[in-house]
Amino acid sequence: MRALRILLIVVVILGGLFVIADRLAVNFAEGEAADKLRSTENLASTPDVSIKGFPFLTQVLGGTLDDVEVGIDDYEATTGDGNRKIRIDDLRADMKGVEFSSDFGSATAATATGTATISYDELLKAAKPEPTEVGPGITARVVGLSDGGNGKIKVSLRATVLGTELPEPVDVLSSVKVKDNNVEVVADGLPTVGGKQFAESRIRAITDFQQTIDELPGGIELDKVEAAENGVEITVKGSGVRLAG
Repeated sequence: MRALRILLIVVVILGGLFVIADRLAVNFAEGEAADKLRSTENLASTPDVSIKGFPFLTQVLGGTLDDVEVGIDDYEATTGDGNRKIRIDDLRADMKGVEFSSDFGSATAATATGTATISYDELLKAAKPEPTEVGPGITARVVGLSDGGNGKIKVSLRATVLGTELPEPVDVLSSVKVKDNNVEVVADGLPTVGGKQFAESRIRAITDFQQTIDELPGGIELDKVEAAENGVEITVKGSGVRLAG
């Protein structure tokens, strides 16, 4: 009995040491992966990297990590023409089946899904800001975007009639969707400007716009988008997503 008790104590101690070593190893790996990702994606700050699953060391020996979560608070994506950046907030991605090279220089996830937010102020930069003629003596321009409720964006227009700016903005509810890797905003109906309704093509030249978003981390792409309180919430997905290398 005494020998059995000693054996059990040894097993518990060794098990505890293994857990400690495993957690130390995963913490070190998370830090190294975060630094590598920051360098690869030219990020302004170090992202959050969390390696899920236990034990970590057996995953390393197998060459594949089951689940890796990545968080980037502030990411700048290109906008298609390359002349402007768009800020994406709170990007969170869940990477499954992450395979890495023997020297840990590269890592690729089999699949990835995630979420992020584009503020209305950032999306507004894609709208047409300069006054555009919609009828004789009447111009209009987009001056604001906000939550319209029920998954809609409220597009606010400022109109000028015969040189006099109207005191109140003209609002129109718009739908938002992903089309060809663009965030596309399309008015559900045509607003009345200065008490008149004009040709659809002229109004939509102002109310409807799209924002291209290129070069998301690792090659993930836009999947869905929905209007929310503080901006548009996007979901992203990808396969064969490169985390490093």
